Amino acid sequence: MYTAISTKLINIAAAALTGAVVLFGLGNGGAHAGNQIVARVSLSQQTMEVLVDGRPTFAWKVSTGDKAHVTPTGSFKPTRMHQMWYSRKYDNAPMPHSVFFKGGYAVHATNFVKRLGQPASHGCVRLHPDNAADFYQLVEVFGPANTRIVIVK
Repeated sequence: MYTAISTKLINIAAAALTGAVVLFGLGNGGAHAGNQIVARVSLSQQTMEVLVDGRPTFAWKVSTGDKAHVTPTGSFKPTRMHQMWYSRKYDNAPMPHSVFFKGGYAVHATNFVKRLGQPASHGCVRLHPDNAADFYQLVEVFGPANTRIVIVK
């Protein structure tokens, strides 16, 4: 289930986890149970800040729901993950590196990178493909139970 995490991601996460013991590797169930990831999505700023144990680690542009499609607000735990998912609701649209957090809503990669930084989705949180892959790997390593996705206006 766990994939090899990039050296870049290990270095960034380890730097953010000063004083914490991090156990990376296959089959260990993720990082040490005390380590937490919080992805804070701002709908008004169209950004996602990722904090590892309370320390800002990443800040990325996103696209969330447009005027016709709402992105839900609140605090969520990931409910499922798919390296590649195809939307059943929107013509089998590809959703690489999907981290679902409420029903059909997910944080996932998009090829429409020119739209990042402005509302453009049907309610999901879209990321640049590289950033979506990094976020997916972080959630995979730290574990969904140690991850929170917070969406604010």
